[in-house]
Amino acid sequence: MAPKSTPNGSAKAPAEQVSSLPPVVGINFGNSYASIAVFTKEGLAESIANEDGERQIACAISFFGEEIYIGNQATQQLVKNSKNTITGFRNLLGKTFSEIPQSELSTKSATVIQHPDRLDEPAYKVQVLQPAPSPLPQSTQTSTYTTPAASHAATPRSEPTPAERILTVSEVTAMFLASLVESASDFLGTKVRGAVLTVPPFFTPAQKDALEQAAEAAGVHVLQLLDEAGAAVATSTSPLWTASSPNLHSDRTQLIVDVGTSALSLTLLSLRAGLAFVLASSSSPSIGGFQIDDKLIKFFATDFTKKTKVPLSVCPSTDVTDQRAEARLRLAIEHTKRTISASSGAATCSVESLKDGIDYTGSINRMRFDTVVRPVYAAVSTAVTALLSSAAVDPHDVDEIVYVGGSASLPGLDEHLVLAAGFREDVETPFARGTVVGGGVGDPTTVLARGCAVQGALVWGIREDEEDGELRKAYEKGGEQRNEVRATTKTVGVLFPGAGDEELGGTWVPIVHKETALPARRTVRLDAELTEQSKRVAVEVWEVSEGIRIEKSFPPKIERDDDDEEEEEEEEEEIETKHRTIKKETYLGSIAIDALLGIQTKGKGKEAGKWSTTVEVQVVVDVDGSLRAKLREFGGKEGGGAKGELKVPAPGS
Repeated sequence: MAPKSTPNGSAKAPAEQVSSLPPVVGINFGNSYASIAVFTKEGLAESIANEDGERQIACAISFFGEEIYIGNQATQQLVKNSKNTITGFRNLLGKTFSEIPQSELSTKSATVIQHPDRLDEPAYKVQVLQPAPSPLPQSTQTSTYTTPAASHAATPRSEPTPAERILTVSEVTAMFLASLVESASDFLGTKVRGAVLTVPPFFTPAQKDALEQAAEAAGVHVLQLLDEAGAAVATSTSPLWTASSPNLHSDRTQLIVDVGTSALSLTLLSLRAGLAFVLASSSSPSIGGFQIDDKLIKFFATDFTKKTKVPLSVCPSTDVTDQRAEARLRLAIEHTKRTISASSGAATCSVESLKDGIDYTGSINRMRFDTVVRPVYAAVSTAVTALLSSAAVDPHDVDEIVYVGGSASLPGLDEHLVLAAGFREDVETPFARGTVVGGGVGDPTTVLARGCAVQGALVWGIREDEEDGELRKAYEKGGEQRNEVRATTKTVGVLFPGAGDEELGGTWVPIVHKETALPARRTVRLDAELTEQSKRVAVEVWEVSEGIRIEKSFPPKIERDDDDEEEEEEEEEEIETKHRTIKKETYLGSIAIDALLGIQTKGKGKEAGKWSTTVEVQVVVDVDGSLRAKLREFGGKEGGGAKGELKVPAPGS
């Protein structure tokens, strides 16, 4: 059953399911940040905060003495305890030590080493304080053996001793995932029995195996490892998402722009009645949030030097003092970026004792911010243009852009991308709909987690009996025996001969759009005109190709005053206008019926006296490409009205 919509726009489960919410959790596990989503008591799929009130939870673990910090508390240790703070461990899952590039071994956190006891396995070595052994028990008067030196006082506990601890990447991941699941269990009030986790598109089967094993070690059963694009689709096809824009059609072309901290992932999809088909995808590891951070750090470091005359070298820096100052700035600009994302005003960057005991407070407005990070925006738009070109898709054909990741929450990125990549002015984006501000439905930081929660509830709802057991196993990693999915290459529809488009020779009605995953079945209902002499309805079934026609024109000339005639006239640039085109390609056949239920319009209006009837056209395209088209008159008792059918065999049969 499809989720219903509540007044506040949240996706809501049916009433009978609210009393027994699924004990599952959706986890977006990124390389730098993670987020959690569950079904609330109201039946809503929402992102939740951990015990520290954070919805964006840093993927970091820090060891300080006997204490272990997880999440954003751990990132605070990067300033003075970086060698015992572990970050960026997700991308190392499932890799051997020899597979890890040298640049990833030496980072600004704990160094990756080869495990001393396991061949070619990466690990982390951290310094901890090992708890001292328990004190000796107090001696009693009833002891059988006593010595003159025996004491009746308890032996005092000795101090913890320094020690080294070796942790594999899987063990670190299990510790982090366990903390996320514990937060979800506390929120739900019950033990989490299943989880859906995101995986990036570049993860290998070995890395997926390692992630699943780490999750199982954390005490949670993995229902599915869901591609990040699939999680975004699960959210963007929900009633909550579609309700935010009445112009959003169920059949649309969607571009997912995932700007992570360490990489840019792009996915171009065709959405057809809730089903997604991947047209093209790409990944750029050299583009990400780190680049934005580096440019902002350099900006504020320069501003600090200008105000205080104290030199500060960052990105990269060799001086220990400068490295700590850079770490402090990197933490502070997270607040700066979030402020810029949520407000059109200026944002501040404040750091206590940035260098040499000097406090620093700087500010940056949105215009300057976008100017500083514009090279990153340009790199994203270039990657998008290359992806569309490889898929032979014109930007004008993209109906919606979905942003994913904390670095994708910047309005300037959306504005630059729409203009630089040549998208339509009315292309649907969360920023255009205003659903990003305040953590709304379009918030890029929660899209993936909420999609995983929706998918988790779906998988959990499948019964484990003999009938549906195989279906549930298909979602699990061990049951990934999937066939290659085919899709239509042209749009299939019907043409009503007569008045309408002169080039097509009638009125064209698309039914099965191109790039629709097969098998597909679509039905449309519409009114067909009849004549008083003949009640016959006929349609032609065609395959058509769709394209873009570009018209160039000069803007209208502006009349100049006599005083301006002597001024040199600037050469006017041509304006390009794009129009969608439809061209008939393959005639598949025709269907004709004699209407039995036609009605005549009454009254004195323009349509008075005309005859019409309601017809229903259904087109079914099987996996092999064979087609069945049905035309029937709609109305009257069941089975009433005229019917007609057309069958087209599969190509080459």
